[in-house]
Amino acid sequence: MKEVRFFYTPDPQSAALPTEEAQHAVRVLRLQMGDEINLMDGHGTFYRAVITEATNHRCRYRIEASEAQHPEWSGAIHLAVAPTKNMDRMEWLAEKATEVGMDRLTLLDCRFSERRVVKTERLEKILVSAMKQSHKAWLPQLDEMQPFQRFIACPDLPAQRFIAHCYDAASLGSAEGEGEKPFLLDVLQPRTPALVLVGPEGDFSIDEVRAAEAAGFQSVSLGTSRLRTETAALVAVHLMRLKNSKL
Repeated sequence: MKEVRFFYTPDPQSAALPTEEAQHAVRVLRLQMGDEINLMDGHGTFYRAVITEATNHRCRYRIEASEAQHPEWSGAIHLAVAPTKNMDRMEWLAEKATEVGMDRLTLLDCRFSERRVVKTERLEKILVSAMKQSHKAWLPQLDEMQPFQRFIACPDLPAQRFIAHCYDAASLGSAEGEGEKPFLLDVLQPRTPALVLVGPEGDFSIDEVRAAEAAGFQSVSLGTSRLRTETAALVAVHLMRLKNSKL
């Protein structure tokens, strides 16, 4: 079975592939004038097109047909995570979370963060590559690094918002007292936008968890295993995707 290759073009009506995509199509895949290509715009639409010009630095096309892709999940899946010191692990997370299904990725600067500066250009390319590989027409939104306290105070956050951490109620001095944190999957509401916060390797600080709860976040568990940051973040995305799946 012949592999279907997709090219990302945020402005399909320009009739020309972006430079990197054009070079890949012409130099690597050796596509020529008259060859058919498949495009995606990152906003939910696929296009079938025919190449009308192919040079070393340019690939122009003519759109033959378009098809909207209906999302495979309802609601919006939003992950906010403190980047790891090793960026390879964050790149792995960005790739896998996009393949599973995610709408937005926010980077958090927390008290115990190991990395406070991230160049998002590389992550953006990984999101695009994962979108193409998984045959999705939707590109997740990527936010620049944001201070934790400023982010949780944003007025446009979804009503359904959670913070995953390792503290128990006694450590937090919770007035509500007793019992374990609920498992995320058990408290997620289907067909409703959801946001999950995942902290750095040293976890959120107790003050950060208290501040998040005061801002309307519910503390949750991602299971009984102790997880690395990127693993916990992927589990959170997967659980949100399961609860909101249309399949």
